[in-house]
Amino acid sequence: MKNILSIICLTVFTGCIGQTVSLETMAQCTLSSQTCPNASYVKDINNSLNKYVGTWKGNRDGKNYEFNFIKKENVGQNQKWDMLIGRVKITNTNGVVEYDNFNKPDTETKFTGFNFQKDLKVYLMNFFGDKSGCIDYGYLYMWIKPETPNQMGVNFHPDNDIVTQDCNNFKTTLPDNKIIHLTRQ
Repeated sequence: MKNILSIICLTVFTGCIGQTVSLETMAQCTLSSQTCPNASYVKDINNSLNKYVGTWKGNRDGKNYEFNFIKKENVGQNQKWDMLIGRVKITNTNGVVEYDNFNKPDTETKFTGFNFQKDLKVYLMNFFGDKSGCIDYGYLYMWIKPETPNQMGVNFHPDNDIVTQDCNNFKTTLPDNKIIHLTRQ
C-alpha cells in the first residue's frame, strides 16, 4: 500500500510541473483554442532539426548568402525549447560584406528558431536585421524536401508593423518574399 501511494504521489507531482513534449506535438497545437499541452520542455525527440544543421550557400539577385544553423537544446527561461540558432553573411558581387552576424554570440544573433508549421514540412525562424524601425524583422520559412536533402529553400516574410523611422529606398536585409535556393556545404 505504501508503494502504491508513493507511485500515485509521484505521478500527480510530475503531471503538475509539466511534461516533455515533441516539437511535432507543439506544432499541432493551437494557442487560441488552448489545446497545447502544459509542457515544461519542448524537445526535438525525433531529431527533426538535425537536417538543417550546418552551412548552406546560395545566391539571389546578385548577392551571395551563407547561412549557418546550429541546434541548441533546452533553451529558455520558464519553458525550455530545442531550436536552431542562425547566422547569415551576405556579400554583393564585388565581395563587399553587406551583413554578417557570424561573430555574434548565440544569444545575440537575432536569428532564432520558432517551430514547425502544422504540416511539419517547414521550419520557421525569427529574423531581425539591422534596421528594425523599417520592419526589417519577421519570419524566415525553411524547407528541405526528403528527395533532395542537400538542397534547402528559404523565404523571408517581414512582420506587418508600423514603420518608425525614415525608410526611403530601404530593402530588408533578407529579400522580401523571394525564395533563396541553398546548397549544403
